[in-house]
Amino acid sequence: MATTASTAADTFLASVTLEVADPEAARRFYSAFGVDTYLSLRASEAHSTGFRGFTLALTVSGPATVDSFVGAAVDAGATVLKPAAKSLWGYGGVVRAPDGTIWKISTSAKKDTGPATREIDEVVLLLGVEDVKATRQFYVDRGLTVGKSFGGKYAEFVPGQSSPVKLALYKHRALAKDLGVPADGTGSRRIILGSTADTFTDPDGFAWEAALAPTPS
Repeated sequence: MATTASTAADTFLASVTLEVADPEAARRFYSAFGVDTYLSLRASEAHSTGFRGFTLALTVSGPATVDSFVGAAVDAGATVLKPAAKSLWGYGGVVRAPDGTIWKISTSAKKDTGPATREIDEVVLLLGVEDVKATRQFYVDRGLTVGKSFGGKYAEFVPGQSSPVKLALYKHRALAKDLGVPADGTGSRRIILGSTADTFTDPDGFAWEAALAPTPS
């Protein structure tokens, strides 16, 4: 059974920073993809192999818009991990950016009610964690407020008013399976989460640092 909460969070995800080998190339890609306003970039040569344990998910209005974003990503250099297709839950596809970040683009609609747009309804950062309940409690103890929770399978947190990205938790192996990639990975997560509170690292190795607001990429 889902549980919900509607109170505003004292602490929330304020920004998402991707660590990339070539910030200029990544900036060009994300601008062409159409998501550059949702994240920041930082130069890093940190070692990383395999699945980095997270995905950024775009929710859009319809299948044509999914295709538009997938097409823009591929044209800019992304690799298709899952071609856009209908599913039980709607329509969606998965791509890997040139810097290695995995993006899922989906809609709950199975038919278009209008032409494709470049509008994004929601961006969610899904962290793949070993124990959803334990990690959820870790974040609650640090001031985040749970918005929805489905036992040990999924949890999402209430975003702040100025937060461009919603934070959610999902089982690590289930997330990898959904994205169509092996679950194993080593090295750096190559992502930094900006907190409205202090600096810390969660039980699954995702690093947070104090950030008052998102900074431009």
